[in-house]
Amino acid sequence: MTTPPLDVITLGETMVSFAAHEAGPLDAAATFTKIVAGAESNVGVGLARLGLKVAWVSRLGDDSFGRYIRRALEAEGIDCTAVATDPTRPTGFMLKSRALEGQDPVVEYFRRGSAASALSVADFDEARFLSARHLHVTGITPALSPSCAELVEHAMAAMRAAGRTVSFDPNLRPKLWPSREAMAAHLNRLAGLADWVLPGIAEGRTLTGLDTPEDIAAFYLDRGARAVLIKLGAEGAYWRTREGAGRVPGVQVTNIVDTVGAGDAFAAGALSGRLEGLDWPQALARANWVGAQVIQVVGDMDGLPRRDRLPAALRG
Repeated sequence: MTTPPLDVITLGETMVSFAAHEAGPLDAAATFTKIVAGAESNVGVGLARLGLKVAWVSRLGDDSFGRYIRRALEAEGIDCTAVATDPTRPTGFMLKSRALEGQDPVVEYFRRGSAASALSVADFDEARFLSARHLHVTGITPALSPSCAELVEHAMAAMRAAGRTVSFDPNLRPKLWPSREAMAAHLNRLAGLADWVLPGIAEGRTLTGLDTPEDIAAFYLDRGARAVLIKLGAEGAYWRTREGAGRVPGVQVTNIVDTVGAGDAFAAGALSGRLEGLDWPQALARANWVGAQVIQVVGDMDGLPRRDRLPAALRG
């Protein structure tokens, strides 16, 4: 079989983020830095910097925000040829506070009615998607609209049926769902369409009602996943397949600046390692290290390392 020209294709909304300079509540912040923010594009940039060929599928408004995002991602080597420009809907944006002492920042979203919320199955170009050997999606996109949810499920099922691998990060946004019960039911069903499921430990507890990494992993394996990779924060990560399981220690960080984007960085490290043929302990060691780099800087993508920065032991 011919090797697909793309390593990874991903889809979802990317917004402009205004990150506050001053620590404290958003309403007291006076100056901001404009950056690009989106879970799926964060993963895409992380993968591209590590040497993989990546494409991103989305919709952007015909506005300065949309042009800024497209230019920034293309500069990272992301293939954006399947990103549509919507002449009637705007590109979403968000405001992010600056937190102190490793706390999570406060984020306010302005995305209702955005161009990306109009994504639908019509945006699924089968030849384009099947030109990649792997699909990465998150639980954010299906929460944006019914048509987005239909696209995500369709893409996951089609890629897996074609023999491609699929990864799914729940990436919970409870405010986008009508209820936590609806969120859990929908995302757990999508997880069953994925080969690799990547919840954080708190996300896993919310979605399954179970407490331990072992039980959460078993829950998703029973629903069709082939590997479950659970982020444990400073403690590292837990992995489980039908053949084995284990823990990989975290990387100590003394100066935590911004935790947003850490999970996306972890995903980029794990997916890149696995797609390069590393076993799960090796891939998660890389994932933990990549995630540790991102939380030491402001910005979702700024700390994502290029391949030449990987320690020799993590290069595979």
